[in-house]
Order: sequence, then structure tokens, then C-alpha cells
Amino acid sequence: MKIEKNTAVTLLMKVTDTQGFVYDEGKQPTAYLHGGYDNLFPKIEAALEGQEPGYQATVELATEDAFGQRDEALVTTMPKAEFPPGVKVGGQIQRRGPDGEPRYYFVTKIKGPTVLLDGNHPLCGKAMRFILKVIDVRAATAEEIEHQHVHGEHGHHH
Repeated sequence: MKIEKNTAVTLLMKVTDTQGFVYDEGKQPTAYLHGGYDNLFPKIEAALEGQEPGYQATVELATEDAFGQRDEALVTTMPKAEFPPGVKVGGQIQRRGPDGEPRYYFVTKIKGPTVLLDGNHPLCGKAMRFILKVIDVRAATAEEIEHQHVHGEHGHHH
């Protein structure tokens, strides 16, 4: 079966930056619903369109096609007194962003009475390389299409 809209695709995906630093070895399969459901970057989906199991490719994404540029407006602080217990440096908390919408912030530093937070994805500002190998392609179920993601092994679990 070929990869097209509303197919469930299982692949191995090694993720590095363009200098070769490895972020994910790609040893564990991942599954996604193909067809513009925002489960993968659009340029990766475009590279996989029409392909079959066994297909391999390396896709390089410029910063704006991957995690985007850093936004310094998403770097903020909060009083340690308001900080949730048990969260440490490297952890995440959810709070409202500059646009008023909830978003996740990484705890980057705890300095005296102040906690430093960063709402940028850790890979913002980096060009990325994705080494892909298609393992399986099947028709998505009606429920997967309704939920806009793949269920079961290597997919989303409810």
C-alpha cells in the first residue's frame, strides 16, 4: 500500500541536527496518520507521500520548517513562592503564554526567589535532519481519522 491521505504509517525516524548531533536514535518505531493532521512536519509528509514500506530517505529541514526560531518573548520568570512543589530544573509546567493561551514552559533555572522559564521548544533555532525508513502502511480506521492520530502499537494510547 502507498502512503496517501488517511493511511497509518509506521516508520523509524532518526533525528539529528545538521551537524550530526543525535537527538533520537530512531530505534523505536513511531506511527502517524498521514494527510495533513499535524502529526509530522509538512515537508516530511511531502517526502513520504506516495511511498511504500521499505522506502528510506533523509530529509533536512531549515529552522523555519522544523521547530522555528527562538522567541525571546517566551522566556520569563515567576516567583518561587508560586512555583508548584516537586518540579525541578528540566521539568515542565503549564501556564498562560503572552497570547493568553496555555502553553508548556521548561524550567531552566531556580535562582533564589525566582524561577526562570522558557516556552520555546528545546530544538528551536536548529536546522534538523530526519533519517526515515517506512516499516508499514495501512488504511487508517474511521476512529483514527476522527481522532486525527494512529491508535495501538507505536501510536496513541487513550
